[in-house]
Amino acid sequence: MSKFSIRNNILLIAAAVLLSALPLFMSHHFSEGNAAFSGTDDQAEAAIQEINPDYKPWFQSFWEPPSSEIESLLFALQATLGAGFIGYYIGQKRKRSNPLDTKLGKEPSVQ
Repeated sequence: MSKFSIRNNILLIAAAVLLSALPLFMSHHFSEGNAAFSGTDDQAEAAIQEINPDYKPWFQSFWEPPSSEIESLLFALQATLGAGFIGYYIGQKRKRSNPLDTKLGKEPSVQ
């Protein structure tokens, strides 16, 4: 590897770390603890209770995760599977959509 590409890789990794960590330190809610990271469902429920204290939900969840960590894990798993499926689908469509390769009888090339 050349010196130029190593330097670029280090800069890209540093930028990724900075972009990931910076929002945590810039948030003015960070010092409030876990309340700053509560979900929109909890925030919506609090807003509804503030507007109409007599409101009763229409239904209850049939299963409640044992902890917020499990709930976050399931959400992340769902997002990962969805992104993987979409990426696979787009890759397959792109591989099959190269008209020059199909006219020449070649195997589709990955670019």
